[in-house]
This record gives sequence, structure tokens and C-alpha cells, in this order.
Amino acid sequence: MQPDYKILCDRMIDVAQQAGAFIRQEQKTFSIDKIECKGHQDFVSYVDKGAEKIIVEALEDLLEGARFLTEEGTQTSRRQDARSPYCWIIDPLDGTTNFTHGFPPYCVSIALTENDDIIAGVIYEITQQECFYAYKDSKAYLNGKEIRVSERKTLADSLIVTGMSYNSADRMDEFYRQFDYFMRYTHGARRIGSAAADLAYVAAGRAEAFSQFNLSPWDVAAGILIARQAGAIVTDYKGGTNMLFGKEIIATNPYIYKEYLSLVEKTTK
Repeated sequence: MQPDYKILCDRMIDVAQQAGAFIRQEQKTFSIDKIECKGHQDFVSYVDKGAEKIIVEALEDLLEGARFLTEEGTQTSRRQDARSPYCWIIDPLDGTTNFTHGFPPYCVSIALTENDDIIAGVIYEITQQECFYAYKDSKAYLNGKEIRVSERKTLADSLIVTGMSYNSADRMDEFYRQFDYFMRYTHGARRIGSAAADLAYVAAGRAEAFSQFNLSPWDVAAGILIARQAGAIVTDYKGGTNMLFGKEIIATNPYIYKEYLSLVEKTTK
């Protein structure tokens, strides 16, 4: 039987806010010596792991046999069915570096896919307690109010959000070419440190475009759906549909998409 997407999304919101409350409380006493380094500029802490455990334990009974794809690899206490069409994709703390420095934003991101089609997504930005969400065939919402992408018509009149993943040293020149263009010929560019927040802010019309490479599914899954349901065009760098697992993503309002895609194509090696 087909699940009720709204009911599932409502439950995801509750879980994201529960994990967010844990993270917010832990931030009050967090210190830098509690960080583990997975790699240069790639950090994890007991807070990431604790939040992920909260999320997984809360979701594992919602869809029997559903698989889990999580950043920190938390295992469920129940059997996952490899044949299940459903998969939870979870980033318990997107923006860990921001969190460790007490610097906003940082988010909980939860998505649900059915045969790799994203059917529900929730992004909870913890510092402002802003919950962005959407589900299949719904509008996109922020704290219960509908959101839409902006209506700015040109890249010159746009604000851009972008990012540089910790493992992107071999593509730094590409990033700098794009960033240089944004700073010279648009309203500016922001690197805020959370891809989930970037996508949510495009959905809410706070920025007109976002692009980044070397991202993981848990960074973008929820944001892809929320941005789309808010009216954004979301593709990979070639204008295709391989955003979830393809490690490249563009999300813009519909007016500047072609101009933005052309710029990305020109500056990508």
C-alpha cells in the first residue's frame, strides 16, 4: 500500500526538530577538543553521531525494511531489506565545521526516496529554528508557510550561494573562476558552509542560485525536493538529472537557469 507522504513528512519534521534540539543543547557546552578529524577540514563529533542515532531510531519503524544511507554509518536495530524501494538519506549535522565554531547555519537534513525518487524532504536549520520541507506533489514550506523561489530575471540581479567541499583541491581553479565572476557581475556570492541551507535558501527566494561539486547524497537529497517544489530548476552540471549521486548540482530560479548553466559549463574543466 502506498504510504501517506504528508504523514511521513510530518513525522520527519518531528524527528528533525528532536535531533535539532539535541544539537542546540550540546552546542552550549561544546569544545574544540571533542572533534574527530576524518580528513583535513572534514570533522565529526559525538554530536553528529548522537543526532544520527536519534534520527535512525525514530525512523526505523516507520517503513518496514526501509534502507538507510547516513553520513556517519549508524546501523538500525532492525533488518534492512535490500529489496525495499524505500531509503532514508540522512545528514544529522550538515555544517559541522560551522557548528564547532558556533557559526551559523547548520542543519539536520532528512530525505526519503522511493526507487531513488525523492518523495519527502526536511531541512531544519537549527540556529534560527527554521524548518523547510516538502513531499511528493506538495508545495514547499517554511514553518508551515508556503515558499517560492525568487522572480529575479537576470544573473546580474542575483545573489549566489555556493560551496567548496573539503575534498575538492583538484578543482580549486574552477571554483575560483566561478566565484570571481559572481563577485564581479552579480549582487555577490556567499559561501555559508551548509549545502542543505544553500538549497533551502534558494527555495525560499533568499538567493537565486546554488551550485557545488563533490557533494554526497545526504548533503542534497532533501534540498533537491524542497527547491523543486518551490519552483526551482535543479540539475547536474550538464543539465541532466544525476544530482543525487552524481556529485554535481545546480539549483536556480527558472528565469536565470540557462544563463547560470552556460556560465558553469564555460568555467568547468
